Amino acid sequence: MERTALYRIIWRWHFYAGLFVVPMVLVLALTGAVYLFKPQLDHFEERHFRDLPTAGAVSPEAQVAAALAAHPGAQLRTYRLPEAAGDAAMIHVSLPGPSGSAGAMRDVFVAPQGQVLGTLDPDWRIAQVAHDVHGQLLLGPRGSWLVELAASWAIVMILSGLYLWWPDGRGLAGVVWPRLGAGRRVMWRDLHAVTGFWVSGLAMVLLLTGLPWADVWGSAFKAVRTEMGWMKGPQDWTIGGKAADSAGDAGEHAGHDHAAMMAGPAPMPLGRHVMPDGTMMTMTGASLNQIVARAKGEHLPFPVIVTPPGMAQGFGSQARPGWSVRSDTQNRPERVTLTYDAMTGKETGRETFADKHVIDRVVGYGVAWHEGQLLGLGNQLVGLATALMLVTLAVSGFVMWRRRRPEGRLGAPPRPAAPTRLRGVAVMVLALALFLPLLALSLIALWLVEQLVLPRLPGTARWLGLRG
Repeated sequence: MERTALYRIIWRWHFYAGLFVVPMVLVLALTGAVYLFKPQLDHFEERHFRDLPTAGAVSPEAQVAAALAAHPGAQLRTYRLPEAAGDAAMIHVSLPGPSGSAGAMRDVFVAPQGQVLGTLDPDWRIAQVAHDVHGQLLLGPRGSWLVELAASWAIVMILSGLYLWWPDGRGLAGVVWPRLGAGRRVMWRDLHAVTGFWVSGLAMVLLLTGLPWADVWGSAFKAVRTEMGWMKGPQDWTIGGKAADSAGDAGEHAGHDHAAMMAGPAPMPLGRHVMPDGTMMTMTGASLNQIVARAKGEHLPFPVIVTPPGMAQGFGSQARPGWSVRSDTQNRPERVTLTYDAMTGKETGRETFADKHVIDRVVGYGVAWHEGQLLGLGNQLVGLATALMLVTLAVSGFVMWRRRRPEGRLGAPPRPAAPTRLRGVAVMVLALALFLPLLALSLIALWLVEQLVLPRLPGTARWLGLRG
């Protein structure tokens, strides 16, 4: 009797969690599947800027001058080295904004010979749109909270689903593989349960590795690390879509946290520069040409970003006086950041993945796996399979609900016939609430609604299945 009551209670938790999670699972799985292939998508968007002739190539400074001349009033932010000799350089610039401040960002592609080939808006590139929907639903911080809340309830759904799946002495059919020829009802049930079993571990890894990026969880995690002295250097991932300290341009686009970059004009990098009136001005010290030559000699993983003096060099870092050369590869264990003296061009710092705190390294491995870049194409294919299984879970769960839902009711599983004491479930829920702040807040909100609102709305309570 007690096991039957426990089954019904966990079934109800699984059902109500699914009501909120299933639509979000579809959005996150589909956008995540797109973002897994960011390198391939970027190559596709830049296909017209690759495999160009190399004869008559000009210097990086001349390429920057061409990009700035094509966008009057624009200011240099970063220079991305070509991946191959015949590829265009990508000049990341800020367009002029109101009152002399920096405005919108643009990626300007300049041929080896110095011709401007085209311009892309970094905020509307395919992978970046998928990234923004996946992380914030294009709603800013509120979207990040919704995604984090969905992830928290998805963990509840996975754990409760595993309990419902547990075979309890049954054979392998319907447990490890679905019974597709046993009628539609059994087929949909098995498709849902078996897919949930196979995807549960992979989905949990994705959910847990995504939490450090979340606004509430990530901020709390950063506060704990700071308090415990577990910070070593700038944090290499965003929190709620922004740099950890909301300062600086990290790598190619700094997670597209452009707020700090738009606060004022960029400093003029050293070297020779074309002024707005067409005249040349020389700033003494190490030039862009020198730094790019040094960067090429390091053979860092693509993309390699050169940042002028006075700009920030990484997530959450403050602006530094020297040049920065950073490998912004999504495979974080391969990232390297080099700094050079602004006047002499002498190397003043070298930071590798091994130099980071062990917790940052663990998170870095998780982030690289989450983005599908830790193990190359194999990682991408596993991530794609995970996304497709999550879509299958969402669709099969919806079909099961539609087929079973009684007329005029939401269709929640029935309550146990008698009150039951379930200390184990209470302990697990408490542990999850302590680990997931937004889950705890949502549980409190749901309890208040059930105690204070639904008694005044008996019809709604019966429709929801929260009252007999």
